[in-house]
Amino acid sequence: MAKVEKLGAHARAELAADLPGWTLEGEHLKRSFRFGDFSQAFAFMTRVALLAEAQDHHPEWFNVWNRVDIALTTHDAGGLSLRDVKMAKSIDALLG
Repeated sequence: MAKVEKLGAHARAELAADLPGWTLEGEHLKRSFRFGDFSQAFAFMTRVALLAEAQDHHPEWFNVWNRVDIALTTHDAGGLSLRDVKMAKSIDALLG
């Protein structure tokens, strides 16, 4: 497997424009999602889980009732990588 490269300063600076709604906190991309109820939140998590398996890149997440908080980082790279950006964009695409 090819080594995963950590994002450089220039790429990190462009994240806000590329990923509206996501915030950069240290070595994590984070976003909080709100849904109408627990079932909608859980259905979203299920769709994200399928994406994660397909991309072999799994989020750190937290769920309480209608809220899902997601944090993305690439442990193999020691921080953010293009894998995180791809995953964030895929998650956003689930919401239309």
